[in-house]
Amino acid sequence: MDTAISDDIKALLRKCSVATLSTQLFKRGLRQTVMQGVRPLSQGPEPMVGEAFTLRFIPAREDLDHVGVFADPNHPQRKAIETVPPGHVLVCDCRGDARAASGGSILLTRLKVRGVAGFVSDGGLRDSPEIAELGFPVYFGGPAPMLNLARHHAVDLNQPIGCGGVAVFPGDVLVGDGEGVIVIPRHLAKEVAHDAAEQERLEQFVIEEVRKGAPVIGTYPPKEAALARYQEWLKRQPKG
Repeated sequence: MDTAISDDIKALLRKCSVATLSTQLFKRGLRQTVMQGVRPLSQGPEPMVGEAFTLRFIPAREDLDHVGVFADPNHPQRKAIETVPPGHVLVCDCRGDARAASGGSILLTRLKVRGVAGFVSDGGLRDSPEIAELGFPVYFGGPAPMLNLARHHAVDLNQPIGCGGVAVFPGDVLVGDGEGVIVIPRHLAKEVAHDAAEQERLEQFVIEEVRKGAPVIGTYPPKEAALARYQEWLKRQPKG
């Protein structure tokens, strides 16, 4: 894997909505980037941004998946909790099956304490009312009191997976807000961050214009007159 995504790029991405980022990826020909059936449960003090560390589950098998497996320190789920690097997002491939948990309050509390950036799963979560109070970014497929062994068998870490219908490669950049989660291919993160930040600035200007009574036609997208007003508007904005 190449060098880490810089803090400056992560800071830019935190200022951009998933909606805006999806537009920028769409312009680059990428349409399968926003996870489906994965919704926010808990939010942190700022939008979730982090590089993907992945965990894959396959369907459970009764002779293999019993509560005794959790005593093994190399059990992939337990190992993931303790080895996902701080600042990364743990992403779980549960095949879109939310009938059983892919984690619970103890494991997610551990992730928060370890400085992990967030947790994303297209499976369920148990203890979801408690997790909702953690103040830690969590996205999931739905509440699921049943433990994961009833439906899921953890098999490997940090391999390409699918989550919410989106391909996730280790090191891809995940951004999550109140609408959902988007996956940005790692090599595009820098240019997407800069272009999305510019789009956010332009749309802030546009919404102010619309609130003042401007019509959408000629304002969004802006034609020459609106672009001239935008340039004047930019000069009045605080720097930084």
